Amino acid sequence: MTDTTPALPRTDPAQPLPPAPASPIVGVPETDPDSDLATLTTAFRLLQTQHARVLHHESSARGLNATDARLVFFLAAADGEGVTPKQAGEYLELTTGAMTSLIDRLEKRSHIERRPNPEDRRSILLHLTPSGSEVAREIGAVYTDAFREVVPPAERARLAEAFDRLGQALDRHSRAVTAAAVESDAAPRTT
Repeated sequence: MTDTTPALPRTDPAQPLPPAPASPIVGVPETDPDSDLATLTTAFRLLQTQHARVLHHESSARGLNATDARLVFFLAAADGEGVTPKQAGEYLELTTGAMTSLIDRLEKRSHIERRPNPEDRRSILLHLTPSGSEVAREIGAVYTDAFREVVPPAERARLAEAFDRLGQALDRHSRAVTAAAVESDAAPRTT
């Protein structure tokens, strides 16, 4: 087999080639006291990517999309109490129209049902059906198995607390950004 790669022109074959350019440093240098935070943040981002992939594949295998599965998990976390469409829409950050389509889609697949709200006759509550509970259990089992595989029992409570605190910190950030955006929209504009 003949190599057909063109040779680079060299004016003096006795001269050594210049060194290859060095790759830029993408991470935080190890001497940085916060390098462990950079490592943690990178690991978290990779975890988010894997989570999104698992959720997509597991949802697709059941004829759902990731938002469908997120609503199923939200209802599963309600422990049978049910939630209003408004609560679910706020959690999922969906418009009223998108929420109605989502509810209709999952109800048609027999994963959720609408029930009258005993607290407010004008309102309904969303509840999982046995089929929806099974979807939550099946997809949730993927995560349970992964945690069982990598997190020793003695570390699980501590990790759960760290996840809770991280979620609260991210929620505070999200609320501050939302409040700043609302404040910015309300501010008079000068031109």
